[in-house]
Amino acid sequence: MCGRFSLLAHQELLRERFGIEEFEFGVTPRYNIAPTQKIAVIVKDPIIKLVGMRWGFIPFWAKDMKIGNKMINARAETIAEKRIYKHAFLKKRCLIPTTGFYEWMSGEDKKVPMHIRMETNIPFAFGGIYSHWKSPSDTIILSCSIVTTTPNDMMKPIHNRMPVILRAEDEKTWLDPSIDNIDVLQSLLVPSTDNSLEAFEVSTYVNNPRNDGPMCTKPMG
Repeated sequence: MCGRFSLLAHQELLRERFGIEEFEFGVTPRYNIAPTQKIAVIVKDPIIKLVGMRWGFIPFWAKDMKIGNKMINARAETIAEKRIYKHAFLKKRCLIPTTGFYEWMSGEDKKVPMHIRMETNIPFAFGGIYSHWKSPSDTIILSCSIVTTTPNDMMKPIHNRMPVILRAEDEKTWLDPSIDNIDVLQSLLVPSTDNSLEAFEVSTYVNNPRNDGPMCTKPMG
């Protein structure tokens, strides 16, 4: 799964990297983004824009938004089949910009937090899906989930899942709501290449989602 990540890029860098035409959500450096928080998400509607969404997918038919607390990840292998995700997979796909994510690796006597990022330390994007949900008081809440897949060789010792990291050349295809060919979309949901990522141990400071600062991403040793 992917349950924590960082976004340390500023607005102008994100604009340049992803071709964002409009910002509806302010971006500030975040070292320890956690589920249920409001996060930066890129959609095409009809222009490419960055908006704020709750992390934790709330299906439009849900009676209670709390269902989203458990829907932070959607498995690539079943996303096209599951009722809860199928419509979003075909019509409401998004990019979730990031500069790195965390996984907890099994150690001798405890879980060891690891930070995984691009070797170039530049922003990249998780493949995501999103939903519009109307609360009983008629408030519209946008929510999203990160798509996960099987791990590449680098990630296997750390965790048995990893987020889908889209190749830059595939991001426009994933964002385009007019593309609904399941085979084409499914072909994008693959592990990233091993040589594009690096991983290192960080402090258990990151374990607490209330902690948000440079210590979260600082390598140990």
